[in-house]
Amino acid sequence: MGTAPAAARQAPEDRGRTTISDRVAERVAAAALTEVDGVGGVAKRVLGVALSGDTADRAARVDATVSGDRTTLEVHLSVDYPTPVATTTRKAREHLVERVGELTGLAVDRVDITVTALRPDASERKRRVR
Repeated sequence: MGTAPAAARQAPEDRGRTTISDRVAERVAAAALTEVDGVGGVAKRVLGVALSGDTADRAARVDATVSGDRTTLEVHLSVDYPTPVATTTRKAREHLVERVGELTGLAVDRVDITVTALRPDASERKRRVR
């Protein structure tokens, strides 16, 4: 009655393991990118041709490869114009390493980023719609 359950007496590493799938890492990373100012999604493409020019409502595309407790990320995103691309991608990379690690427990070994488009700022997008 006064003893702890057997599982509570075991060391945490002996109680089982948690495996994070590639898809979960991809979704966490894509969500984390929405937290970075100046970063947008990518238009859907068919044979390399964008089907939609406006990427404002789309998520960045992330491909992850998880191996044990480590992952690498390949990211395709757009950057708001005239935001400096190098600065924005550096911030995105740093944020991904931090947030993916925090939310999944995975160490991020590498983040490769491809900028697929420059998006006009929101006021410019509104002017074009008129």
